[in-house]
Amino acid sequence: MTKQVFFSFLTLLFLASCAGTGKMSRSAASYNNYSEDLSSYRPSFPEIPQARAIPEEVPVSAGSGTPVDKDLEFALEKFTQENASKDYFNGFTILVYSGVDREHAFDTRNQLYSSLSSNFKAEMEYQQPRYLVKVGRFLNRIEAQALFHSIKKEFPSARIIQQRFERQKGDQEGEEEEI
Repeated sequence: MTKQVFFSFLTLLFLASCAGTGKMSRSAASYNNYSEDLSSYRPSFPEIPQARAIPEEVPVSAGSGTPVDKDLEFALEKFTQENASKDYFNGFTILVYSGVDREHAFDTRNQLYSSLSSNFKAEMEYQQPRYLVKVGRFLNRIEAQALFHSIKKEFPSARIIQQRFERQKGDQEGEEEEI
């Protein structure tokens, strides 16, 4: 008996929840005369002053940039000395081949020797268990882009990687190295 009452109540509740609720919204025409003043709630800001006209020729004192120039020269000189004392520098190189096939590595290196200009030479390294064929030493990734795009046509798996280079006598950090 209680089960019947319970199921009847549940059924009644279900049917009542599914019943139509009637039209809640009014037509758009009923809102034609609606207005609301919200100006008291909006923040107010002070008026922005008008920009003054700048004279065409502003006199600049002769020594206005001198203190900055001296500080900049000092900082650059210090930076150059610190970098010159380091045995290694960070840069970028182009990795053309990385794999375990020794013959393929030698073939790749030989193809690069024949296709590259004399400014760039292909290096082959062995890091157990793989052979690496790399080209170029660059300080910035952007410097490597031109050579990378010419190599990419022949070797689609080539990519630019970060590399730590040992500084050799006569290396200038601001220039591209010849290997």
